[in-house]
Amino acid sequence: MELRVRRAPRIDLEITVPGDKSISHRAVIIAALSNGVCTLQGFLPSEDCMHTVNAMRALGIKIEQPEPTTLIVHGKKRVLTAPKNEINCGNSGTTMRLLAGLLAGQPFETRLVADAGLSRRPMDRVIAPLCEMGADIIAEGPDQTAPLRVHGGSLRGIHYRPSVASAQVKGALLLAGLFARGKTTIEEALPTRNHMEKMLNYFLVRTATEEAGSVTVFGEQVPESRDFAIPGDISSAAFWLVAAAAQRRGHLLIRDVGLNDTRTALLGVLLRMGAQVREAVEDVDQLEPRGIVEVTGFPLKGTVIQGKEVPRLIDELPILSVAGALANGRTIIRQAGELRVKETDRIAAIAHNLRTMGAQVAELNDGLEISGPAPLHGAHLASFGDHRIAMAFAIGGLFAEGETVVQDAECIRESYPGFEMMLEEFTNPKRMQVSTPVIGSLTSAAPEQG
Repeated sequence: MELRVRRAPRIDLEITVPGDKSISHRAVIIAALSNGVCTLQGFLPSEDCMHTVNAMRALGIKIEQPEPTTLIVHGKKRVLTAPKNEINCGNSGTTMRLLAGLLAGQPFETRLVADAGLSRRPMDRVIAPLCEMGADIIAEGPDQTAPLRVHGGSLRGIHYRPSVASAQVKGALLLAGLFARGKTTIEEALPTRNHMEKMLNYFLVRTATEEAGSVTVFGEQVPESRDFAIPGDISSAAFWLVAAAAQRRGHLLIRDVGLNDTRTALLGVLLRMGAQVREAVEDVDQLEPRGIVEVTGFPLKGTVIQGKEVPRLIDELPILSVAGALANGRTIIRQAGELRVKETDRIAAIAHNLRTMGAQVAELNDGLEISGPAPLHGAHLASFGDHRIAMAFAIGGLFAEGETVVQDAECIRESYPGFEMMLEEFTNPKRMQVSTPVIGSLTSAAPEQG
């Protein structure tokens, strides 16, 4: 599949985005462990999330899907059954790492396989602590990569400080901690998204958090069955927010989007780059705050992204790199070496595509240095099989002269089914325009991080 994109007319739109990918994965797993029936609304029916759904079905959980975005999960009080076949995680790192934690506490062996892209991603970061807890996990690929053979067992709680900031690793250890004796504590040097902790708390699992950056789960608990509504994904919203922010007088209103403060660092970056950004939380009843984000575009200026901001922006760095190419001055991204081991080497992919479009960019070991503003021109661009690269450069095409073609864009379906239709709205707007701002208070800018 190819995406063909031309320069956007003035952006003045009101939209919603699909359900949050991170929350969808976690909600399905916790609901499956609960003591009854749970209805999940707003579920993201992307390829990645469906791999998690199908994995839980293979483990004996009944999951109905009366509508694409609604799941009815029949929890079995933490009782899972051995799968008849190996479990295919596709290209979903979240599925594989969370399942590794879940399966670590099961009295049977499971083999987790993956597509070629995921089979190149490091799994040692989750294998090591799970083995310390008492599981037996063998990585059959080179350099501790998939396939994974997980033989669960009797687990003991541990105190663990991850060497790499990773919400997936933290989530895997918290899931394993549900089946462990004693308590399991994860101490983070840099804070990551906290959806697993919030999901556990919502399903009435006892945890403890400390300001120093640690979270503890107490073992041998069964989640209480509850219904849950998943908010829109701010990482998906990020593409459209950057498009509006980078267009002078562009205006975008996004409703019913998740506003968890471990996920909204993007808004602070856009604000200090010069955009007008407003947010309003409208609902916190289910612990995950949700509400409205509104952006008005002004000439952007370069910024520095590094340090504590990076783990909370890891999914948004590709589209922020495009914003950097459209901004005045230099945008520097450092301490983001984790980008090299995502679906592709995102640092190399971003640098290659920006140069192909005419931008000035230096590739660093752990980031990028981008000089703008660049007069972008349309080009044939590779997706590198990476959904966020494909979407980021489709947005770049909205600001380029001529036609931009993003090749092999079917990978977008991993996280954002319907992206192409929304892109059409930005190039040929038909929706209700919202020229009058609707939110009163300006969001606070995130400080520059050292």
